[in-house]
Amino acid sequence: MTKNSAKQTTPSSHPGNNTDQLRPIIGFSRQGLGMANVPHSHFRAQLVHAASGVMTITTSMGIWVTPPHQGLWVPSGVEHHVRVYGPYTLKTLFFHPDAAPWMPPECRVVPVSPLLRELVIHACGFPPDYPVDGPEARVVAVILDLMRTATVEPLHLPMPHDPRLAVVCRRLLENPADRSTLPELAERAGAADRTLLRLFHKETGLTFRVWRRQARLLAALRKLAAGEPVSSVAPDLGYESQSAFIAMFRRALGTTPGRYFSETEAARASACPDS
Repeated sequence: MTKNSAKQTTPSSHPGNNTDQLRPIIGFSRQGLGMANVPHSHFRAQLVHAASGVMTITTSMGIWVTPPHQGLWVPSGVEHHVRVYGPYTLKTLFFHPDAAPWMPPECRVVPVSPLLRELVIHACGFPPDYPVDGPEARVVAVILDLMRTATVEPLHLPMPHDPRLAVVCRRLLENPADRSTLPELAERAGAADRTLLRLFHKETGLTFRVWRRQARLLAALRKLAAGEPVSSVAPDLGYESQSAFIAMFRRALGTTPGRYFSETEAARASACPDS
């Protein structure tokens, strides 16, 4: 998505645009099979949690991927669009702009612990006008306390604005298996490789090697979430062997693809009864 994309504001009746200051958090839930919406924004900030399925959220600053044991913080007014792969259950908490002033002004992937996950699922069952002095309000207070300790997860792919670097990044996103060197990519983009090296760090905060590895990781998560086996995902992303791919996955996320997505299935099982 670019800054020039057609922005849409959701209807005033949408829970993301509820201006009620007495209810700092309002929950919203939906489920289905695959989903993609248009760029839009909300009055409220939000914690978007794919209780099942793998979700990508795109803004002008980059692409974020959130599997079921993580969520994404989207600040108030930030234009974004969401895409979910495969069967999904989305649980979203909409935060009044004044409710969590400690949260960052940019998107962040945050871990969703088993406790926070259960509280998110529970809060999504509250009516928008829940009692401000009842048990619902106490659950909301606990959620706010847990959000204070939220940490950043490594599932963000920053996108550059320089047109030469943007060409390179788009090519790598379209073909993650491309094993071209940076000088080869620079030549196609009409730029010096030293210039692209400098721009990668300046505009994304990452080296070229790390950015490409991150792009492949995000592509891997989408493919694995769609049910593709590691045996086909590894070569599709340019890895010479399954073991090389699994080693990359483990370094990035601390576990193997099989164990990672077994957690996904466990999250789905716990979320679906209350969807």
